[in-house]
Amino acid sequence: MTHDEPGYGLWLLVAINSAVFIMFAFSFAKPQSPRDWRSFGAFSAFIVALFTEMYGFPLTIYLLAGWLQSRYPDLDLLVHDAGHLWSTLLGGKGDPHLSLLHILSNVLIAAGFILLSIAWQVLYTAQRRRDLATTGPYAYVRHPQYIGFLLILFGFVLQWPTILTVLMFPFLVVMYVLLARAEEREARQAFGERYLRYEAATPGWVPRLGARPAGRSALR
Repeated sequence: MTHDEPGYGLWLLVAINSAVFIMFAFSFAKPQSPRDWRSFGAFSAFIVALFTEMYGFPLTIYLLAGWLQSRYPDLDLLVHDAGHLWSTLLGGKGDPHLSLLHILSNVLIAAGFILLSIAWQVLYTAQRRRDLATTGPYAYVRHPQYIGFLLILFGFVLQWPTILTVLMFPFLVVMYVLLARAEEREARQAFGERYLRYEAATPGWVPRLGARPAGRSALR
């Protein structure tokens, strides 16, 4: 990309990319309750902030321009690829889109969307039966949908870090943990002893390596 081809100020791209990712996530998460909408709203705010800097105004590059130019005098800050800051800071050479970090970020983003999709199907089926979701990803962790959101957000932080999104990410982690705890309190009241058995048998966030998930019969 040359300076005749602007890397920023592309507000139509900001709108299109934000809309695509938000609608894509909406199609998987399908928020219904106020808690669902809070979760989805925080995710959407992160996405808008990300693409605003990726294609609109590079606030992070602007704020760090002096430090970056003094440390990396050959770095052209007007080139769009300069926004892949991890590649620059880690001494990456060549096209940052082909770096291991960028590939990993794409894997995390794709895995997050896949997990959201599978988890929603299981949860939707359970909700229609007024039952507890304990199959599919819910057999391994209690909060696969929130994990899916966090995988997507962390993938974007690896791919295109900005001051705002890097600061937002830990707050979003805390928010999702608090939302998960609120859901667990409601599930204990709704399902009683059955949920307590599920909670004891299934980790909240990190699956147990090598452990077999508890069967539905063991949780009844």
